[in-house]
Amino acid sequence: MRGALMYELVHAGTDALIGEIIGLAKDVATIQVYEDTTGIAPGEPVERTGAPLSVELGPGLLGTVYDGIQRPLEVIRNEMGDFIIRGASLPALDREKKYAFTPVAEPDEKAVPGTVIGTVSEGRFVHRILVPHGIEGAFTSVAGTGKYSITDEIAGVLTAGGNEVPVTMIRRWPVRVARPFAEKLKPEDPLITGQRIIDSFFPIVKGGTAAVPGPFGAGKTVVQHQLAKWSDADIIVYVGCGERGNELADVLRQFPALTDPRSGTPLMDRTVLIGNTSNMPVAAREASVYTGITIAEYYRDMGYDVALMADSTSRWAEAMREISGRLEEMPGEHGYPAYLASRLAGFYERAGKVRVRGPSGSKGSVSVIGAVSPPGGDFSEPVTQNTLRVVRVFWALDADLAHARHFPAINWLSSYSLYPDDVQEWWRDHVGEEWSAMRRTMLTILQKESELEEIVHLVGQDVLPEDDKLSLHVAEIIRESFLIQSAFDSVDTFCPPEKQYHMMRLITDYAGYGKEAIGKGKSVADIASLPVANRLARLGSVANDTFTEYFEETEREMASAFGQNTGGRT
Repeated sequence: MRGALMYELVHAGTDALIGEIIGLAKDVATIQVYEDTTGIAPGEPVERTGAPLSVELGPGLLGTVYDGIQRPLEVIRNEMGDFIIRGASLPALDREKKYAFTPVAEPDEKAVPGTVIGTVSEGRFVHRILVPHGIEGAFTSVAGTGKYSITDEIAGVLTAGGNEVPVTMIRRWPVRVARPFAEKLKPEDPLITGQRIIDSFFPIVKGGTAAVPGPFGAGKTVVQHQLAKWSDADIIVYVGCGERGNELADVLRQFPALTDPRSGTPLMDRTVLIGNTSNMPVAAREASVYTGITIAEYYRDMGYDVALMADSTSRWAEAMREISGRLEEMPGEHGYPAYLASRLAGFYERAGKVRVRGPSGSKGSVSVIGAVSPPGGDFSEPVTQNTLRVVRVFWALDADLAHARHFPAINWLSSYSLYPDDVQEWWRDHVGEEWSAMRRTMLTILQKESELEEIVHLVGQDVLPEDDKLSLHVAEIIRESFLIQSAFDSVDTFCPPEKQYHMMRLITDYAGYGKEAIGKGKSVADIASLPVANRLARLGSVANDTFTEYFEETEREMASAFGQNTGGRT
């Protein structure tokens, strides 16, 4: 095995099982096989491929379901049945399918990495065929308009060394190497998810990073599903890393049946699914997140906004721990390898908004949202803590909220986002000027409620002054009407930014009216008995297309009620 490389792909045994070199000591190589090794005997051959684990990139990725090493699961099922035969190795992209190619470049034009050679229609997306990295020179030929397979030559490039290099529509890229870009940019646009507690309280930007930690049953997977369904990224890459098979089966059943609210096309048309369930080999689990991020970077390089959902990075870390143990490496905290922090950082740092390479200078982004499954909900364990060091959004799921049927069970006191200052200009320009002030007001009320809870538990609510009673009353409205959002309600599952803004406006206006009324001698009981309070409780269930009318009616009723019945402002 002299000359072998770390992470080089190999085929082990007479069944040609796919594996990867994970350790080298002189002429002895340690191989982690991605499949069941039962039956392999001493003396069987091992064939090196000379290349690291790489993914195939090109037209045909969208709408496809892969395993952790990019084997097309639907193709395997059609050819082999419901179970993957050992040693199965099918191409990730269809070699026979013809794509309608439209040339953009012309012969004798300069060809640099990122130059658009031509375009292919992939559903509603324009799939740009770019000059691969490492090739630079001038086009000697460009194929004309017509239908071509991904292996057909569509261009020729004469390099500075005098070599003519043929270019096809298929690329291969090693998954552990980040794809290069021209410049990293400051992200400014929010990734709109339609989830109120995320968009309005703890936003994430396009090109940002977020972690969703929580104990078993707190709703991590449902949150990830909601983000994959409704976020306004162009492309979704969903990585089911070590999750239970029934959860991934739910994704496979739901996504084809859902319609993208922005385009009206099936949601699966913009999605790449990578499924590596808990009963699949541990090494493929370790590779699956790299496969996902590489596909995401490929579409980013075309100028698209991509969102990657990794569910969950804890299973990925457990795979690293298992492989590290087999290599007899010195264990770190909780048995995880000492390089856990650097691996997590390297993964999340591949997110970002960038200016892509090539003369177009277009911008693209990859947003990474990783679920974390700390044992027993202990956020002090190594995976959660090392993730928090590198992500800028923390959506902390709370088991007590989940048990109280409060979904999404994101704890508003433990969670945080470092992006509100970055996105407030977008909210001001596209939705309304008061978003930032209303957000602070509502979070302050919730914080006040938390401070008063201990007093209420000890002596009851009746001894509190009216101002504090009002804080508790408004906080209850915020929790019940704004923060709780049903993922299974056809209306409430997605809340557009304009509706979120109007809901915040109604709640903060109600709090302002109430404060003035109390200053004029009214009680919280008088305020809570107003019919308008019941209208606030139904905000989430009001249809999005009629909400503006409902908002205006509620504003008028609120002004009238407080002016006539409580002595508040008019």
